[in-house]
Amino acid sequence: MALTDQSTSTARPDFDLLRQRYREERDRRTPSDAGERRYLDIEQGFSHLLDDPYGERVERAALDEDVDVLVVGGGFGGLLTAARLRDAGVEHIRIVESGSDFGGTWYWNRYPNAACDIESYIYFPLLEETGYMPVERYSKAPEIRAHCRRIAERYGLYDRAAFSTQVKSLAWDAGSARWAAKTDRQDEIRARFVVLTTGPLNRPKLPAIPGIETFAGHSFHTSRWDYDYTGGSETTPMDRLGDKRVGVIGTGATSIQCVPPLAKAAQHLYLFQRTPSSVDARDNSRTDPEWWADLKPGWQQERLENFTAQFTQDLPPNDLVHDGWTVLARAVREKFVAAKGAADPGALLEQADLEKMADIRERVSRIVEDPATAEALKPWFSLYCKRPCFSDEYLQSFNRSNVTLVDTAPRGVERITSTGLVAKGVEYPLDCLIFATGFETSTSYAKRSGMEIHGVGGVSLTDRWAAGMSTLYGLQTRDLPNLFIVSQAQAGMSPNFPHMLSEQTLHIAHIVEQCLARHIDSVQPTAKAEQDWVATIVRLGESRRKFIEACTPGYYNNEGRLSDAEARSAPFGGGGIAFIKLLRQWREQGDFSGLEVN
Repeated sequence: MALTDQSTSTARPDFDLLRQRYREERDRRTPSDAGERRYLDIEQGFSHLLDDPYGERVERAALDEDVDVLVVGGGFGGLLTAARLRDAGVEHIRIVESGSDFGGTWYWNRYPNAACDIESYIYFPLLEETGYMPVERYSKAPEIRAHCRRIAERYGLYDRAAFSTQVKSLAWDAGSARWAAKTDRQDEIRARFVVLTTGPLNRPKLPAIPGIETFAGHSFHTSRWDYDYTGGSETTPMDRLGDKRVGVIGTGATSIQCVPPLAKAAQHLYLFQRTPSSVDARDNSRTDPEWWADLKPGWQQERLENFTAQFTQDLPPNDLVHDGWTVLARAVREKFVAAKGAADPGALLEQADLEKMADIRERVSRIVEDPATAEALKPWFSLYCKRPCFSDEYLQSFNRSNVTLVDTAPRGVERITSTGLVAKGVEYPLDCLIFATGFETSTSYAKRSGMEIHGVGGVSLTDRWAAGMSTLYGLQTRDLPNLFIVSQAQAGMSPNFPHMLSEQTLHIAHIVEQCLARHIDSVQPTAKAEQDWVATIVRLGESRRKFIEACTPGYYNNEGRLSDAEARSAPFGGGGIAFIKLLRQWREQGDFSGLEVN
């Protein structure tokens, strides 16, 4: 039976009926019922989406060099790795970045209104070290890119960077205990250590909608925004869309941000939605200089850990950030106090989640004037099934006469023609089609990174992980000595990605520093340590797996097709703070436990 939204009532929601509605919405979108979601290999006819529209490739001579550490990627992960290495006294570093400057995801994502959805004071790395005060609580993309450059300048990284360059292969040479790297610019770099910080969100993803190649209008992906076509910039109005019918596919965090300026600029905007996002208030504000001046040394690390601890069972007594991300933790604390400590924390969390999502749906009803549009925009899933979104403009955009929400659930867009998109038998004519469809997350590492990696005896990373990811602490893999992979898979997790990047890169820098000081040629996980860690990930990940399997399809659960191999790529189930403590204790112990040292 269908459940109408009871969230407009002040009475406590009926939890059983809400759970039923959640199951219904999940089931009608699962591949078995609604057709499997497929995605294109963008190199097959859409390779231009990998081009760099934001900078010019500077010609240079090919590099032929030996370094202590090769860092692949120039986003936050690469910047933090290099900064930590320099703090540890490691000087011979080479950073290879496919963009023409530092920034990583913030280099590529320059869509209108792009901003961080995590508080700037914990999202910006190294604020105390650089002495920078963010302008706003939730900073815009240009300011974030500027901070990336600030970090690079502070640590002298520009002289160590090779931009507009893609590492194509890495091969371990046991005789010299070095990695041999080759790039698309004929560079040959020999490195004692390699750190891969390419991140999970770098390769644009396109839906395999029939006829996608036939569209005769203009099209692009949000990570390669075409301002030559739209006019304007990230922060100024787009002045070339006044006579254009624009369609957007995708309703995740990117769409939530870029839809409002598109709505103001286009003659007509069509948003094609299969599953809505949860959208709560953003409530951005300027940074108070007096508050900032009163912060004591060590404030950022304290604030980082306090935020990440809000997503663990060991809730801290206070909430320093106090935003939309930590709302469930606050609600659970209040419920626990009301129950005088006698209630099940898991049950309290579910209640807080159900109540919060009812509030979010009620917010939709308050803001969106058309009842049918409002109903379609209401999310029927748990808050953390998808990345929560925040905006003070998105829902309001649907009150404009030139904006149409096309609800494509459960099957999505049926096909693309030369002149538009077809959904539920209706064709919507378009001049411009924008793909806000995210990035590849479930393809192999070699596919996403664009490089082949071969370790001891020529074994490839692809083969080593054929049955699923296998690491020690998410950072090192057996048969790939002296190589580190930075991600949240099999590692600590926080919605604030830079926090875990900071902790992981501290750990990497420590290992590299110790190896250089002790004249250690190579380190890699022992077979037992790696097996034990994978078993820990699977064991502690059972509750998370059950949770995300109950969610509507999305990239968190591989579009509803979560396999055992993919479950092995889950983050450490003990929580981000426990993972941080584990790494710190390992370093303090000082015996390289779990590593095979040569």
